[in-house]
Amino acid sequence: METPEDFTISCPIPIAQYPHVLLAHGGGGKLMHQLIETMFLATFSSGDRNRHDAAEIDLKSSRTAFTTDSYVVQPLFFPGGDIGSLAVNGTVNDLAMCGARPLYLSVGFILEEGLSMATLWRVVRSIQQAATAANVQIVTGDTKVVDKGKADGIFINTAGIGAIEHSFAIAPPSVKPGDVLLLNGDLGRHGIAIMAVREGLEFESQIESDSAPLASLVLQLLEAKIEIHCLRDLTRGGLSSALNEIAQAAGVTIAIDENCIPIREDVQGACEILGFDPLYVANEGRFVAFVAPSEAPRALQIMRSHSLGASAQIIGNVTESNSSGFVTMNSKIGTQRIVDMLSGEQLPRIC
Repeated sequence: METPEDFTISCPIPIAQYPHVLLAHGGGGKLMHQLIETMFLATFSSGDRNRHDAAEIDLKSSRTAFTTDSYVVQPLFFPGGDIGSLAVNGTVNDLAMCGARPLYLSVGFILEEGLSMATLWRVVRSIQQAATAANVQIVTGDTKVVDKGKADGIFINTAGIGAIEHSFAIAPPSVKPGDVLLLNGDLGRHGIAIMAVREGLEFESQIESDSAPLASLVLQLLEAKIEIHCLRDLTRGGLSSALNEIAQAAGVTIAIDENCIPIREDVQGACEILGFDPLYVANEGRFVAFVAPSEAPRALQIMRSHSLGASAQIIGNVTESNSSGFVTMNSKIGTQRIVDMLSGEQLPRIC
């Protein structure tokens, strides 16, 4: 693994000459030109460096998915990831939840005056490595600098385009009674990893974020012709909020079983100490799939054969149509309770 010192040594702009990004608000100039030419273009370019105002891309698919998101996580670096890899994975995952094959990304940087050049280079390298791992191309971008104290270091906006290569309508309205819910892994690690670093908390074992690109796993399910009705990644608000959103949009009741939901002991313990419910804690590499009941065993087998679904579980099913749309859970002690949507934001600035 590369250290911060390795990033400093390999930075294409001489750190000694420009130790910090000290550009005027909205400015251009020599350093901005160097950033674009030497750092961004050299790192992200896929061969087409025509320096035009927009990228030309060839979309052979008749159906296209398009999404955008912004990332303001604090701290910028955390166990298991950083703001750069998170920006790529988050946008790739949004495309994957539409059943799309991610193809192209744009990246927009808002940099705070005084940002360390070494920090920026670490983030840029992380973005490129994450894009390579997710098999997407970064084809366009933008950079702006704001006054000191206005951006908390760095903010990133990414937009993504993907090709939909199947005939399924993967969306909440496709959910129907009888559908089975599959979860690809344990819950809560991303939010707890962020909180631990932010608050200086130490546990017996380091909790790392689950941040990962999910497209390859989703595409395996689609290539196997699994009848998928809906997909949702479990980011802000966690599993509970995602299921409530789907239940309300589809007009159904969703029933889950607490005994089937995988949560690591260290994450459970951290949640108990901090007063959190892991069902509401954010994840960045977890999703739930709603599939036809006849497809559930095969879908589970496929998920468990993939590294990002090794601990996949069937966690519940859609029980009935219900215009109000709500989620129930059978608890570990045998009782049943309503799982409400999170009121407010449990952990701000986690993505």
